[in-house]
Amino acid sequence: MKKQDNEFAHYCCELLATAGPCVAKRMFGGYGISTEGLTIAILADLGKGQKLWLKASQETAEQFEAAGCERFIYLVNGVTKSMSYFSAPEAAMESVHEMEPWARMALAAALAARQAKQKAIPNRNSKRH
Repeated sequence: MKKQDNEFAHYCCELLATAGPCVAKRMFGGYGISTEGLTIAILADLGKGQKLWLKASQETAEQFEAAGCERFIYLVNGVTKSMSYFSAPEAAMESVHEMEPWARMALAAALAARQAKQKAIPNRNSKRH
């Protein structure tokens, strides 16, 4: 990756710091941004340049859409796919203060996704009857 991509990843970590201490790790040609082991955002270029994409839930998707944010949609072998991420609002990219509510929503969505995943995994320590 280019140096400017790495600098952008660090800048995004600073913007998202109100959700917790963030770390950017390279993945799939972009970056995953996580705090406390929870991925709250990704950096990816879907053809219009590197963008910050924030984790969303069914409950928060409407807020992202109302703010004019773009859904993370991509093509795989000619088939349209999407992930539960939305582009960050333009104004939020300017300051930590503007990003704070969006960072907290992304953290809440990541926590909810983790809880749903844990509920889906049967408890290995439970006794079978």
